[in-house]
Amino acid sequence: MLCLFFLTGQKTHAEEVVVGAERTSAYFPLLKNQRIAVFSNHTGLVGDEHLVDFLLRNKFDVMGIFAPEHGFRGTADAGEHVSSSMDEKTGVPVFSLYDGNNSGIDQEILDGFDVLLVDIQDVGLRFYTYYITMVKLMNECAMNDKKMIVLDRPNPNGHYVDGPILDMKHKSGVGWLPIPVVHGMTLGEIATMVNGEKWLPEERECDLEVIVCENYTHQTLYELPVAPSPNLPNMKSIYLYPSTCYFEATPVSLGRGTSKPFLVYGHPNMKGYDFCFTPRSMPGAKHPPQQDKKCFGVDLSDLPDEEIFEKGIDLSYVIDAYNNLNMGNHFFRPFFEKLIGVDYVRNMIIQGKTAQEIKAMWADDVEKFKQQRRPYLLYEE
Repeated sequence: MLCLFFLTGQKTHAEEVVVGAERTSAYFPLLKNQRIAVFSNHTGLVGDEHLVDFLLRNKFDVMGIFAPEHGFRGTADAGEHVSSSMDEKTGVPVFSLYDGNNSGIDQEILDGFDVLLVDIQDVGLRFYTYYITMVKLMNECAMNDKKMIVLDRPNPNGHYVDGPILDMKHKSGVGWLPIPVVHGMTLGEIATMVNGEKWLPEERECDLEVIVCENYTHQTLYELPVAPSPNLPNMKSIYLYPSTCYFEATPVSLGRGTSKPFLVYGHPNMKGYDFCFTPRSMPGAKHPPQQDKKCFGVDLSDLPDEEIFEKGIDLSYVIDAYNNLNMGNHFFRPFFEKLIGVDYVRNMIIQGKTAQEIKAMWADDVEKFKQQRRPYLLYEE
């Protein structure tokens, strides 16, 4: 259980969040006499114990673990292919869903379980890949008459919605659903919306049950007990992630290979900055952009959280680097559209538009999505 604080009013009203995995009376009965597969990683904790260990200790039949990007133990690089293996601690088979094989799950594996239990910490961004893996698993369950149970967890960016809705011509492994960059939903809410909006192929519907969190609303801040992936080491990086991730599609370093990933940005050729950093190869960032090169730029790590929340997605950092490097369209890689989800943002930056002018372009998308998602929210807005 963790303390959280309400965003509105003074931060004096603390309550304990009870995550879905801790609500054993709600889901243990559903697992009785069932063969269980688990989709999780190192964030799937029940107190200080991993869900898989917890289930085995309680004599449940866990036949396998599905692992997402970064692997079951959460140490692989972003985008790194992860091989299937055996969990050394438990001996349970680990089936990687991020091994470069897009042919789906072997039928033998699918035939081996009755219930798929989902317990993984998301951070609420369209380009954060865990929800995509969950949706693919929903489709597998729907095709094979398997039940999915989502043990829900709070969304640390769940207090707002921002960004353009994905133009589905840019659908990719970092953008799978027609949702904004910051969707403000938990995985349980996304799964409910996928069913309700018929977003699975051929309008399939997954047999779904969500074990909701207690003492959580969308107007609360939730601090994660463990880092969700190697390059999101703290809450500040999670809060700035919606604004700095776009540097992944440029020559600019966003701090991978330093102690401040997603908290800084810079390039060897940027002029007029005193702040500098040098990306190095390290676990979780084996070959970071601008490796071993001294980069000049900006340190955002001291920005107050309140200022980050007030601005939401802030493209001024990307615009600043674009203007400073004076590379024109060579600044952008095709991956940029996959991250931002629409064509017009790159064009507006090139035209010299401000971050505020660009944000105004997607204001209607935000309001449209807020209305569209409302029937599927499981927690008070």
